[in-house]
Amino acid sequence: MTGIHLSDEHQAFIDKLVKAGFYKDANAIVAGALRLLQQKDDEFFELQRLIQEGIDDVEAGRVHRYESAEDMLSDIQKMSATKKTGTRY
Repeated sequence: MTGIHLSDEHQAFIDKLVKAGFYKDANAIVAGALRLLQQKDDEFFELQRLIQEGIDDVEAGRVHRYESAEDMLSDIQKMSATKKTGTRY
């Protein structure tokens, strides 16, 4: 494993977690932290992709304007029913 330099505060935190029995050793803590970081990064990049997809839709004119909130809610309910039944509205 690559050498990692930790602050005294971080080293104390790792020691506390290992001593409490939550982790076997510092390597397990680092591996867990990296899994969480990767998950957060994956979520961030997926959000970026979805935002870009929305921007692309707007730029291509794939938008729908509603006259009222009730019209929008009605459309959302139809789409929800469609997803549940697999039919198109």
